[in-house]
Amino acid sequence: MPAMTVQDRCDACGAQAYVRVQMEAGELLFCAHHARRHLDELRKVATHIQDETDRLHAEERQTQAIED
Repeated sequence: MPAMTVQDRCDACGAQAYVRVQMEAGELLFCAHHARRHLDELRKVATHIQDETDRLHAEERQTQAIED
């Protein structure tokens, strides 16, 4: 499964998506906030969950290093 890019947007709010949920009927993309909010329900219907939220922390560390 390919990594998500800045072109991938949350189906709930339009923010950058970091979580892809594949289901029998298709897929949904979520930002970290909405993925966390709906994770329990998504697990019930998902065939696969691609979670790239760890990239958020890496991006925060990189930004902090630049600012320091």
